[in-house]
This record gives sequence, C-alpha cells and structure tokens, in this order.
Amino acid sequence: MRIFVAGGTGVVGRPLVEALVELGHEVTASTHRSENFSVVEALGARPALMNGLDDAAVRQAIMAAGPEVVINQITALSAPSRDYGKWLETTNRLRSEGTRSLIAAACEAGTRRVIAQSASFMTQPVGSGPTDESAPLYREAPEPIRSHIQANIAAEALVLDTPGIEGVVLRYGFLYGEGTAIGPGGEWATAIQSGELPIVGDGAGRYPFVHVRDAVSATVQAVDRGSPGIYNIVGDEPAPQAEWLPYLAEILGAPQPRRVSEKEAEEQVGGQAVYYGTQLPAASNAKAKAELGLNLAYPSWRQGFREVFS
Repeated sequence: MRIFVAGGTGVVGRPLVEALVELGHEVTASTHRSENFSVVEALGARPALMNGLDDAAVRQAIMAAGPEVVINQITALSAPSRDYGKWLETTNRLRSEGTRSLIAAACEAGTRRVIAQSASFMTQPVGSGPTDESAPLYREAPEPIRSHIQANIAAEALVLDTPGIEGVVLRYGFLYGEGTAIGPGGEWATAIQSGELPIVGDGAGRYPFVHVRDAVSATVQAVDRGSPGIYNIVGDEPAPQAEWLPYLAEILGAPQPRRVSEKEAEEQVGGQAVYYGTQLPAASNAKAKAELGLNLAYPSWRQGFREVFS
C-alpha cells in the first residue's frame, strides 16, 4: 500500500515509518529539513521535502506520492516549552491551517484514508469516571489551552467531515519513551531530576500516558482497521499527578517533588498547570481495543517508566 507520512522524522513519525516499511508498504515520509533525507532513506522510505504550512509544497509532495493513505504526524513540539503558549503556536497552525492543506491535497490525489494525530487530554473536567471519545472537549478552558483545543477541534473536523475521505483521528495520551519529554534526557525527566516539576494542589489530575511504541502500533493498525472516527490511544491505567511524579522521581534517584498551590502554579507556570495537575480526567481506551485491535505492550505507566529509565 502507498502511504504518505507527514512528519516522518518526529518522535512518532520515525518509528512509524520504520514499522510500515517492515510490513511491506511503499512509504513516502516528509521532513521540512533536507538534511533529514538520509534518515528517511535509512528507514527504507522515500523522502519528501515539505513545510506543512506551505500549501504548494504540501500539494506537490502528496501528488507526487499518490498515496492511498495519508498519516499526519506533523507537530512543532520538539523545542523546549518554557513558554507554553508560544510553544504551541506553530503546532496550532499546523493542526488547523496545515490540516486543511493536507486534506485538500489528499482529496486531489485520490487518497482513501487520512489518519491524524490529536490529543486525549483536552476534555472537560467533569465527572469522576474515565472519559470516552464522545466526551465534550474543554472549549472554555483558560488560555493557552483553549487555543490548542480549538486547533485540535478544527483539525479533527477537517479529517472527519471531508466527503470521500475515511477520516481517523487518533487522540494520543501523554507520550513517553525514547525521544519524548518523558524519556532519557527529556525535558520533563530533566526537570524532575532537578526538582523543578512540582505537584499542583492535590495532584488529582489523571494523566493518560501512552508509550511511543504503543502509539506507533495503534497507528499501524489504523491503516486498514477501524471505522472512520475518533479513538483514544492511551494506556490502561490513569496516572494521578500525585502518584506518577513521586514514582518517576524515585526511579530517577531525584528528590521527591515539592508541592505548590493552584494559585502559585497559575502565577508561575500558567492555567494549564492547574488543569493538568488537578482537574484532568482519565481517558478510556475501550473503543480502540474493540475496533482497532489496540494491544498494549505497556498497559501500565508504572511498568513503562521503569523500563524506559532502566
């Protein structure tokens, strides 16, 4: 099968391209830097130079590949995130403007299915049980979360509502593993080691973690499995901040994390710190298991964290 992976050298993109090639697919992988061509070629794929915000470049790359399936993994999240709002700005544009260009090109190229990355940690903080894919997104969230959620909503609508396209949205949880912020040398791991990442308030926010390998496996499954729609790609076990932060600190041999009030977190970091730390609902993966055949190598973040940092 001819598959185009937009963002083929990123944290998910690179192992995804490798997995697709190993299955015998004919893969074209985009990158916005020509120096990454050798990386793509080493994976057995054909490189395409593409800026995700350049309409003409997107059209040219996808038309040249003629893909049956397009997988959108483009983000701009590899840079440090000291200013959360600014950190998200380009990714927000890639989700809204970039997805529009990608969908238009895919339609013109006769693509059958488009699979797109989204986020499972943007739902309204209501109720006590895990949320599923029908749960309302947190549209009234404080900035800068609100802009990111709006960009995700726009991207998801383009993928799901375009006639002639089988749209599949994969709402990944917080990624951990090689190359991520929660991996060796990653930003979160480094912050925990230096005691900079605190528990906010009661730390009751439940993080939906997912190992990169499981995100890749689910994406491969979505190439030819599952009805069009939205799927949460998360682990089995919700992770309250008050549990996972001390657990990871212990694994890393770091000091136990300090606690800050919600007010302090909002003043020092931003409203997102309060939402993630105290309000974030758990997310269910039942639909992905039933329809995509999601089979987690790392169902528990506890097992996964220990292996990642072993």
